[in-house]
Formats: sequence, structure tokens, C-alpha cells
Amino acid sequence: MTGRFSRRMLLATFAMSALLPAGGALVPTAFAETKPSAAMDTVFSYLRSQKTTGFLVIQDGKVIAERNWPAPEDPMFKLFTYGPAADGSLLEDVASQQKSFVSVLVGVAIDKGLIDVDRPVSDYLGVGWTKAPPAAEHLIRVIDVLTMSSGLDEQFHLSHPAGTVFLYNTPVYATTKKILEAATKMRIDAVTREWLTVPAGMKDTAWRKRPAAPIFAEADNPTGLVTTPRDIATFGEMILHDGVATNGNRIISSASLRAMFTRSANNPAYGRLWWLNGSSYTIKALSKRVEGPLIPAAPADLVGALGALDRRLYVVPSLNLVVVRTGSMPADADFDQQVWLRLMPALRTAAQ
Repeated sequence: MTGRFSRRMLLATFAMSALLPAGGALVPTAFAETKPSAAMDTVFSYLRSQKTTGFLVIQDGKVIAERNWPAPEDPMFKLFTYGPAADGSLLEDVASQQKSFVSVLVGVAIDKGLIDVDRPVSDYLGVGWTKAPPAAEHLIRVIDVLTMSSGLDEQFHLSHPAGTVFLYNTPVYATTKKILEAATKMRIDAVTREWLTVPAGMKDTAWRKRPAAPIFAEADNPTGLVTTPRDIATFGEMILHDGVATNGNRIISSASLRAMFTRSANNPAYGRLWWLNGSSYTIKALSKRVEGPLIPAAPADLVGALGALDRRLYVVPSLNLVVVRTGSMPADADFDQQVWLRLMPALRTAAQ
């Protein structure tokens, strides 16, 4: 995490301390939306035109925007949805957003002394987990997997020395779940319930086996994290509040949280399975280096859990803000930028 992000997170935490009751627990988010402004209606209109199913904005612990729309007629989207939740939203597989949830679980394992990110992955998974020569495989550390710098291609052949090149690689990422299971001697669903969803109060989040579709087979990541916008927001508020859930339970230590948001050497727009705004250049998934930040229109301290079909969790400490978007693939290729071009004026209007 950069120094600027650390200071802003600290300021956000101090700002939220005014909402703490005498016992010290955070006041839970009140899911009662204030009347949206005309500027927020513009955001809603844009999002609905972009195949959005769920949108939720929480600032200073209050819901300032929440909308759920019907599922689009989209064959790809049907692979990612599991019916309605009790709150009226859809239960959706959040695709690669799961990476950021798993990063938190790894951070908890570090807190418990079960994982050392500087150790070779083979210490947890045994020899032969890649197709690289044994000596090269032994040089691939857990931190290299977390920062997409393993040096492996998607078939697990060595393409670069470990720790030298950023390559967004979902099949190699999926070994992180195996590392967690090996280190904890528990299944990933049990680890998630015990360390995250139950203590944080996330009632609609669980791992599910994905359908036998080519898109999932190619990714070699057979389990999807299925959840709702409100549960994603609960997760985001825990990140915003320095690892403490809104019910007062600490999920992850401040030190492990800071480590997650340390800019990686090979891509300053990426930390440990989290995307980071405000960098001088960005290497996105499946693309080359682009000068400038991840989302120019968004605050520089934004961190994001981003998934396919543009599932989005944005956390902005300087604004005490959590934003969630679920749905299918938008028409606009620059969807993130277009959202923030509309959302920033709406937030300014809401603050007046």
C-alpha cells in the first residue's frame, strides 16, 4: 500500500469512529436508501442500459443508492446466476471478484501463522504442481501467485523467471485455494464460512460448483463464489474499516490488509489479487501496459475487486465509500470510466 493510501485509509477509519457506540462496535449499515438525486438517476439510467442487475452505493455507513433490475436475456449471464435472493437481488457468481475474497482469506491465514508468502508454493502443494523444471518450480513463491508474477503460462509451463513479469493468470490463481486448503486442512467453503462470511454477517455468500461450460474449463477454476450486492458491500465495508466488519468483528489484521494493497513490482495497478487505482501505468488482464491509472475518473485511492462481465466492488477510503455493481457484460468497453464520470457528480450532489 502506498503511503498516500495508508493515510487516507487511516483518515477514513477515524471518520467512521464517530459512528462507534460506547462498546466500540461499528454501527451496522442501514439498508434504507435516501432519496436519490437527479444526478444519481442519471447513473441509474446508464447502468440499466449496460445490462446491470444490481447497484449499491454506501457512503458514511448509509445507503445512498440501491437498485436491482431483472436479469438480461443473455446466455453468458445465465451461467453466472443462481436465482433470486430474499432481498430481491440476484444470487450471482461474481467471477474473478472471488480472487479478492480469497486474498483476504490468505491474509487471515498469515495472521494465524499458517501461510508464509515468501515460502515456495511447493512447500504447500508438493513437488510437481507445475510443468516447470523442478529447480525453477521451487523458486515460485506464494507471493508470486498472489501478484500474478509466477512466471507460468496458463498451461503451467514456465515462460519467465518467477517474480519478474505480470501475467493475469486465472488457472494459476486457482492454486491459491489449494494452498489455503493445504495450509488449513479445511475445504475452501469451510474456511470461508469460519473466517469470513459468518463473522462478517454475510448470509448469502457461498462457493458453488460451476456448470460444465467451456469458459470455466478453460479457466481451470471450477468453483465460483456466489453472493449478492449487499453481501459484497458488507465485505467492502470491512475493507474500508481496516479489517473490522460492521458488526464489530475483526476479520483480518491491519498489517495483512496493508500488505494486500502494496503495489506489486511488475504492475503498480495490482496488489495481492486486488486492483489499485492511482498508478503511473496499468497492465490490465489480457492487455499490454497503458500509461496512467486504472480508472482516471475515479479517486486515486480506489481499490477494486473486479470480475468478468464487469462485476465490480470499488472501495474508496478518502470518500468513506463502497460501490457494488453486478450484472452482465456492458456494451461500453470503458465501462468503469463511464460509471465514474457519472458517479462523481452524483456523489458531490448527495454531499450538498
